[in-house]
Amino acid sequence: MKNNKVYIETYGCQMNLADTELVRGILINHGYELTEKTDDADVVLLNTCSIREKAEERIYGRLGNFKNIKNSNSNLVVGILGCMAERLRKDLMEEKKIVDLIVGPDEYRRLPELIDVAFNGGKGIGVQLSKTETYDDLIPYREDGLQAWISVMRGCDKFCTFCVVPFTRGRERSRSLKSIIKEIEQLSSRGFREVTLLGQNVNSYSDNENDFADLLAACAEVDPLVRVRFTTSHPQDLSEKLLQTISDHHNICNYIHLPVQSGSNRILKAMHRTYTIEHYLNLIEKARQIIPKVSFSTDIIAGFPTETYEDHLMTLDILRKIRYDGAYMFKYSPREGTKAYKMKDDVSEKIKVKRLQEIIDLQQQISFEKNQEQIGTNEIILIEGYSKKSNEYLAGRTDGNKVVIIPADNGIKTGNYVKVKINRATSGTLFGDFVDFYDVKSDFALIA
Repeated sequence: MKNNKVYIETYGCQMNLADTELVRGILINHGYELTEKTDDADVVLLNTCSIREKAEERIYGRLGNFKNIKNSNSNLVVGILGCMAERLRKDLMEEKKIVDLIVGPDEYRRLPELIDVAFNGGKGIGVQLSKTETYDDLIPYREDGLQAWISVMRGCDKFCTFCVVPFTRGRERSRSLKSIIKEIEQLSSRGFREVTLLGQNVNSYSDNENDFADLLAACAEVDPLVRVRFTTSHPQDLSEKLLQTISDHHNICNYIHLPVQSGSNRILKAMHRTYTIEHYLNLIEKARQIIPKVSFSTDIIAGFPTETYEDHLMTLDILRKIRYDGAYMFKYSPREGTKAYKMKDDVSEKIKVKRLQEIIDLQQQISFEKNQEQIGTNEIILIEGYSKKSNEYLAGRTDGNKVVIIPADNGIKTGNYVKVKINRATSGTLFGDFVDFYDVKSDFALIA
């Protein structure tokens, strides 16, 4: 009897990518085989995201494609995983008849059982949120590679008024430090060179004995060849201890993603962001004192309910003051189930688009100017592979999370750390020349 084959598509954030690896591990342990072709699949799973309206629209469009496949293969099981499964289960199951299986982020252990239900003609539904599930004892299935994403906690307790995460992923709970370190040790032994610790708010990590700074330090000490990144931070919980920990460990990347969302205290209060712009600016200043070469990126929402032109100008002012290295910028879209959904969406689409474009234009100019400042400097980059545009060039990243393109010669291989000299820059990319290989184990000195 042949093993059933499963095809999985992943949408949304790094957390979803990590969850897909978890799902793969669960299914492989239950005898399933993975396939990259939908035509070969007995089970098709879409791991979904509900953060933005466009993400959900893409899933509905994709389901239309699978309807055609199912018309020629009536035994095909089509399932929705993740945040959208939890949020829109009635619509997906009852109105979109194609969906046989709906499994939320806290019920992946039941996936083999629920697939069996679907194979037998039933509807497999598992959407209960958990106060305890962290999948601490399960090993994700990862192909060999360079980078890995590790979920260190799940859920969120912040309840920002625009965000569906507390409703789709539940309340905060953290994995044990011991299990995370074990996972990184395994990745290190397989040749991985970078791990990113994931959580909706990693700063609030706690396994009752260790806080996030403790975890970060322990991860860094596993292997000096393994870079450590993390996302996402909440300004309320970014501690001085954490900043000092980043400064003290050379393989913890000097890069912090710190969402500000708006430059207006009034809008921040309406968003229930629990900090003020003054507090945020103080954090930035403190971080730059403790970690002189720190890079910052952020999230910004344009056109939140009641946002005035003056509020918008305050956001532009924050961009000018902080000068982020990069930003993820969106126009506000109401998400059903959030508190903001009940607010009047009183900023017109036209104004949202105009304000968002002004934010994007300013940030691109700042990114360009900051990258120009790096011309003539030396950087250490981790080579990630060939450039997307040409096999004559290699791509790597600085620990400040900037992509660097260099010529593909000198025997450089994926996974090497190399010293490069930057000679050109755009708003999104640095270009440089190879200087020398960099021995991370023997040389922890910062580059002059």
